[in-house]
This record gives sequence, C-alpha cells and structure tokens, in this order.
Amino acid sequence: MRTASRQGGYTIIELMIVVMVIGVLASIVLPAIRSYTARAKMSEALLAFAPCRNAITEVYLSGGDPPTPGNWGCEITSNASTYVDSVSTSDPGPVIKVSLRGFSDLRIDTMDLTMMPLDNTGSPPSGAGSVVRSWRCGSAADGTQVPVQFLPASCRG
Repeated sequence: MRTASRQGGYTIIELMIVVMVIGVLASIVLPAIRSYTARAKMSEALLAFAPCRNAITEVYLSGGDPPTPGNWGCEITSNASTYVDSVSTSDPGPVIKVSLRGFSDLRIDTMDLTMMPLDNTGSPPSGAGSVVRSWRCGSAADGTQVPVQFLPASCRG
C-alpha cells in the first residue's frame, strides 16, 4: 500500500513575511545603532578636553594671570587622536575648541566641539583669582557645530 507523502516546509508567503519583518526591524534599529556609535566616538573627543581643562583650572585657582589665547600649553595643532584633529584655545573664556575627524559621518566630521569655564555667576572667569565653578560643553553660543543628538548627556550646553 502506498501512502501519499506530503512534503514539509514553509510556503513562499511565510518566507516573504519573515523577510518583511526582519526588514522593518532593521530599518528601525540601524539609525539608532549609528547614533550610539557616534556618541561612543564622541566620548574620545571629550577626553581631549582634559589637559586644557586642568591647565585652565589650575591657572585660575592659583591666582596667576591667564596667558593669551593659544598659549595655555595644552594645544595640539594636528592629529591629536583617532577622532580629534586639533585642540585650540581662544577668547573669551578661554574657549577650548576640539576639531573632529574620522567619524565617517559627514554630520560630525570636520565639526567643532567647544568647552568653556564658568565662574559662580555662570559667566566666563574675569581674571586672576577667579574660581572655575563649572564647565559649559557643547553650546552653540561658544562655537559648537555638532548636532545635539550626537553629544553625550553631560555635554549638551
């Protein structure tokens, strides 16, 4: 006696549904992954501020006269790190400016990220003996060009 054998497997419709679901999930997840990757790279750029932050804080807290822009001793003219091209200082403030590179994202590459010291009143320090109470990071008023969605929460103006 012969029995009819039935072939097992998925129909083409079921496979198309699975492919569609995977496509929808990918279209939702991939932009978020790109954003998270850029933010992770941006954390290295924040580390580039550290030498200048320390030098500026020391000068103000020790009561010394602040040097002229570009003469704080923490500036780097090129190739500072993988994602940072240069570190510079300028007035008023002084404002520390980090020029970005290597992100493979045109929304961030060649943009500038800034940080500025603030005293008790929320203004830039006025001179020798001023207290550096906090730092303002990522403010467009200081010259930051990086879109806010790529900045870490600690650096959003």
